[in-house]
Amino acid sequence: MAIGKPHPARERLFLRLDGDPLCAPETTVPASTMRAFAVPAALRPLVAHVTAYEEHFADGHEMVERVLPDGASRLIVALNGGNAEVQVAGASASPVVLAMRGHMHGISLTLRPGASLALFGVPASALANQTVPWEALVRGVSPQLPDTLADAGSDARRVEQVFAALQGMRRPTDSRTLRAIGLATHKAATHGGTLSTRSVAAELGLSTRRVQQLFASHLGLTPGEWRRLQRMHDVLRRLRPHETPRDTPRWTQLALEAGYYDQAHLINEFRALAGLTPGELLQNVSHSSNTPAGGRDSLR
Repeated sequence: MAIGKPHPARERLFLRLDGDPLCAPETTVPASTMRAFAVPAALRPLVAHVTAYEEHFADGHEMVERVLPDGASRLIVALNGGNAEVQVAGASASPVVLAMRGHMHGISLTLRPGASLALFGVPASALANQTVPWEALVRGVSPQLPDTLADAGSDARRVEQVFAALQGMRRPTDSRTLRAIGLATHKAATHGGTLSTRSVAAELGLSTRRVQQLFASHLGLTPGEWRRLQRMHDVLRRLRPHETPRDTPRWTQLALEAGYYDQAHLINEFRALAGLTPGELLQNVSHSSNTPAGGRDSLR
């Protein structure tokens, strides 16, 4: 290899589904690079979990990290060279592909449905599929947060400062509306993404139009996009070691059980939502340092 030429980039995966520990089985990011922080009770209705990450890559080496979509918005703090950049990444049904090099350090807060309205006063649909700078959202409230975070001496202190800022920004929220969107997303998730919007609306005693409005304003995705993600997540859970028979089910059988028309439908949906076929994803997962030796034999 020529001197000074970067080494070819490798790819790894990150995924965290609802209820997962810090390192889900599909995650191939080293667990030692991440640290979870507890969310205070007052913010739990708005913040699902908080993770700090820090990793050093050798000069000339690059790692491509594929973050599989979970449908959530995030508040992201990127620390670099004594500076802090704070952004909010809106919900998306597509993977995020990051180029990791040098010193990577930051904090990620996964937001719950309704958080964008409660914290920033904007509907989630206004943030969907884009990343918005903190300064463009806070409108004079806690504008000094990036500087404060840059000067903090530890990630624990930075997390405390972010919590304090969010607590000070909270707007009054309609608890009935939050319960409604919580129930709607929960019903879609527990049925593996197979419930139609009309069925969800009927179970909640709402109109289909109202359910669509709730998803747009509080989640940033359409009910259809949310269902597609939940169906993919259902397949991933079915493939996990503790839920998988000794031999992996035939793809056609698994596709039908998860609510797909056929195997081709399952593969096409994985390509669209994860950027990988199920087989490609499992091949990457089999090399995870977070998976016990032999723990993935049943997925090959």
